[in-house]
Amino acid sequence: MNLWIREMKAHRKSLILWCIGIVAMVGASMSKYAGLSMSGSGASMNELMADMPKSLQAVMGVGTFDLSKASGYYGAIFIYLLLMATIHAVMLGANILSKEERDKTAEFLLVRPISRSQMLTFKLLAALTQLVIFNLVMLGSSILLVNPYSHGESVNQDIMLLMVGMFLLQLLFLGIGLAIAGVSRYPKRAVSISTAILLFTFILSIAIDISGNIDWMKYLTPFKYFDAKHVMYSGGLDGRFIGLTALILVGSLILTYVGYNKRDLHV
Repeated sequence: MNLWIREMKAHRKSLILWCIGIVAMVGASMSKYAGLSMSGSGASMNELMADMPKSLQAVMGVGTFDLSKASGYYGAIFIYLLLMATIHAVMLGANILSKEERDKTAEFLLVRPISRSQMLTFKLLAALTQLVIFNLVMLGSSILLVNPYSHGESVNQDIMLLMVGMFLLQLLFLGIGLAIAGVSRYPKRAVSISTAILLFTFILSIAIDISGNIDWMKYLTPFKYFDAKHVMYSGGLDGRFIGLTALILVGSLILTYVGYNKRDLHV
């Protein structure tokens, strides 16, 4: 428990800053939507987006969304909220392990009367706690900031479904970050490698939307697992991708525990 408290304190400032950033992102986006609504340009925005090249629609996160509705606008910006959430998760996963070797504090932990597996478990619990806090802040701010512009439209169910999908991807990228830090011989590179993998999968998801001919590659990028337009307009979360997410997460955790327990730590 002391190690859990230590990790929560160590990442407290970072978590607060990320939460402030995500609330600011939602608030700024909905303020922009308020301006569009007051000017009555929602329908014209739909027409403008429809005339844009498909590549630009994919980059901007629009396409099938009705921007005249608060739910559609939120769905369009969700990809960027998801990107922020997953960057936080993958950096947290990589950093919570690699920082001990990077900061030369691994020896402090190794002399404590706990095994490496126990240490990993406490760090994992601390990371999970932070993801839950982040996700709850995201959920609460989204409901509070989107509903005033819904004009009677029911948006809470869509938001909650998207938050479940976001949390699953946060867990997935947390596992990837942990696995890379757990097996890497160069802990200082763990965060950069993890972030590079995330950005590659994000770019791949955009490439899939642009191309339209490589839809089969959606299994290679988690950003397509719980795509906002499919979650909102195609019956919610896809069981195939929930299972695939769980499989990747379990595999990542096994790799983390096995790799971290076997390799020599730089103290």
